[in-house]
Amino acid sequence: MSKADIVFVGAGNLATNLAKALYRNGFRILQVYSRTELSARTLAEAIQADYTTRLHELSVNASLYIVSLTDSAFVELLPEIIAGKEHALWVHTAGSIPISVWEGYAKRYGVLYPLQTFSKQREVDFRNIPLFIEAANERDTKYLQSLAAILSGKVYEANSEQRKNLHLAAVFACNFVNHLYALSAGLLEKYHLPFDVLLPLIDETARKVHELSPKCA
Repeated sequence: MSKADIVFVGAGNLATNLAKALYRNGFRILQVYSRTELSARTLAEAIQADYTTRLHELSVNASLYIVSLTDSAFVELLPEIIAGKEHALWVHTAGSIPISVWEGYAKRYGVLYPLQTFSKQREVDFRNIPLFIEAANERDTKYLQSLAAILSGKVYEANSEQRKNLHLAAVFACNFVNHLYALSAGLLEKYHLPFDVLLPLIDETARKVHELSPKCA
C-alpha cells in the first residue's frame, strides 16, 4: 500500500501513541493539531512534524486525517475541521461515536479504533493491540485494513453498533477496575500499608483470565 501523508487532529494519549506507531512504520506525519501548544509541540517534535493550535491553519495537503479528540470536542469542531479538505479520507478513533457522524461533512470517511488504554508517558506495542475498522466504501475499508495490518496482527471489521458495545465492555474491564484500584489504594494508605503489596494478586488475577473464563477465574 502507498503510505499516506497524515495530519493528526488531537495530541492526547491515544493520538500520541498512534502517531508514534505510524511514524515508526514509515508514515509521514505532516502536522499535529491541539488546542494546547505544549501537547502539539511535544508530539510534533517526536515525529518530525509541524504543529498548530489553530484549526484554520490545518494543512490541506494530507490524504489522511486522523481525528482523536474528546467526544464533545469532536462533534463541536467537526464542520470547522473538515472545511476545505473534503477530498481526503477522514478517520476518527472513538469507540462510542458512530461512523454516521461524518455524513454531510466528508465524502470519504471511516473509523480506526484501537482497543487499549493509552498514556503519553508509556508507549505500547501496537503489534498485539486489536484494531477495529469501519469505512463508508469498499476501497477505503481495504485501505484501512492494510494500514491497520502494518501496525497490528489483530485487525477486525466492526460496525458502529458492535464498536459501541465493545467500548462499553472495555469500560467495564478497564476503567471500573482502575477505579477499584484507587479505592484499594486509599484504604491501604489509611492504614499505612503500601499499594504494591497488592500487585502480585492483581497480576495473577489478570493472568488467570488468559487461561480461564472470567466466571471461572
